[in-house]
Amino acid sequence: MTDVLDDAQITALRERVRDLMPQIRADLEALTRIPSVSLDAFDQAHVEASAAATAALLRAEGLEVEIIREGGRPAVIGHRDGPPGSRTVTLYAHHDVQPPGDDALWDSAPFEPTERDGRVYARGVADDKAGVMAHVAALRAHGDDLPVGVTIFVEGEEEIGSNSLPAILERHGDALRADAIVLADSQNWAIGEPALTTTLRGMIRVVVTVATLDHGVHSGMFGGAVPDALMALVRLLASLHDDDGNVAVAGLDAGVASDLDYPESRLRAESGLLDGVETIGSGSLLSRMWTKPALTTIGLDAPSIERSSNTLVPSARAKISMRIAPGQDDLAAFELLKAHLEAHAPWGAEVDVELEERGLGFAADADGPVYDQARAAFADAWGVEPVDIGVGGSIPFVAAFAERFPDAAILVTGVEDPDTRAHGANESLHLEEFEKVCLAEALLLARLGALPR
Repeated sequence: MTDVLDDAQITALRERVRDLMPQIRADLEALTRIPSVSLDAFDQAHVEASAAATAALLRAEGLEVEIIREGGRPAVIGHRDGPPGSRTVTLYAHHDVQPPGDDALWDSAPFEPTERDGRVYARGVADDKAGVMAHVAALRAHGDDLPVGVTIFVEGEEEIGSNSLPAILERHGDALRADAIVLADSQNWAIGEPALTTTLRGMIRVVVTVATLDHGVHSGMFGGAVPDALMALVRLLASLHDDDGNVAVAGLDAGVASDLDYPESRLRAESGLLDGVETIGSGSLLSRMWTKPALTTIGLDAPSIERSSNTLVPSARAKISMRIAPGQDDLAAFELLKAHLEAHAPWGAEVDVELEERGLGFAADADGPVYDQARAAFADAWGVEPVDIGVGGSIPFVAAFAERFPDAAILVTGVEDPDTRAHGANESLHLEEFEKVCLAEALLLARLGALPR
């Protein structure tokens, strides 16, 4: 591949981005101080304020900006034309954030960005307000000489499932259509090692209710002959895995992940796995986390220890999160899970399975000139070649974009690294890596602008 940028152009952009970073960081920290948690239990005035602040940032870069609502939280769409006949690029991020959780688990206030050892700690500073600011940085790096047409789409409800996204894509799809779509909500392989995310698992979330009695009864009088619902539920949940920890639901798809070096010691360090606790499943670690199904019980409704009594519990509920292989149909996976749960009901217990949320996975055909230029931009910014990775988590909006824009090259990128701790306490952004992310995006725009049609 003939390089479309020379060393002088690359050096000029590198120096420009370096000069911009103090203000980019200041704007990022100001945006992060807005506690824009999109869950209903939180004050949605903050989400409105976050959308307004995002819109102001885009207008300052010369974009025509609109705040849109399609029945949910506010999203921001901004556009600026490139030179006549140039390519168009859509840049995605989201401005809503997860709840902070227990403040006592944070080493500093969750909505007051605080630097420690080269990282800035705050809720949303990485997921995904740094994604917003990486897009802004790329615009600022090019100033009045934007090499391509750019549309920036900043969603306001990604953390609660993007329920309005189908309507947004349907009603505003023409405005979002582009030759390349950069979805900045993923991660890199390691500090100093950039990555393109080329596969994502899909997901199914269900609530299963088990009932054995029409009312609670004395455990001393009837225990030993009458099963309680909590015991039945525990046995039912145990049936979801075999003795090695593999998912035991028959018929689910499974794939093999790319052959990257990922030793168990790294898994233990990154996950916090306790000494003596074994890993589960079979096959390579990356296949287990990226391309094979996984099942987790994430919640239980049952009497608490403090409020328990000597009673046979008549009914109990569990919430189950199932990650599915990138190419698996989500509704087909739900039916397989439902059939398994109904077939394994112990002692004839009544089992009801309710589908709460679903999302398709994603597998990119990561070849072609746009992907070539993306990899070259990463190599220029980091000084090493990028790798293609999978992500075990689910980002259903990626599949929605791929379905709505089948002719666009979908680039899933991100600012996170293995120690970002997105969604957890002490979420953080590595500042040196963030500068490389901003530079890579500016270089990508320049490369796509220079690439012959």
